[in-house]
Amino acid sequence: MPMSNKTAGIVDVDGLPYEWALRSEPSWGDAQGWRGMTIALHRQDTQREAVLEFPPPRRLMKGLPRGRLQINDALVSRGIRAALQAGWDPESRGKTMYFAVDADGN
Repeated sequence: MPMSNKTAGIVDVDGLPYEWALRSEPSWGDAQGWRGMTIALHRQDTQREAVLEFPPPRRLMKGLPRGRLQINDALVSRGIRAALQAGWDPESRGKTMYFAVDADGN
């Protein structure tokens, strides 16, 4: 599947529709250094949101210029499955849950 620079979409995981949206791009912070992008997840018709936190791209830590974000349905699907395995229950109530994932969304 080709990579794209979409910033939001809907992906089906195990027959259920999940909405995703880019929450923040990789950025520099004085206190924390480089931070990776974050993607917000929400299953349609449920309440609880999850946020995937990706590591900062290596190119930024080496001082290279920023590139376009590369997000595709496969990356988001892997991230959703990782959040579900880590304990995210989209049907429960409560605060947004945050999950650190690797560059592949696992």
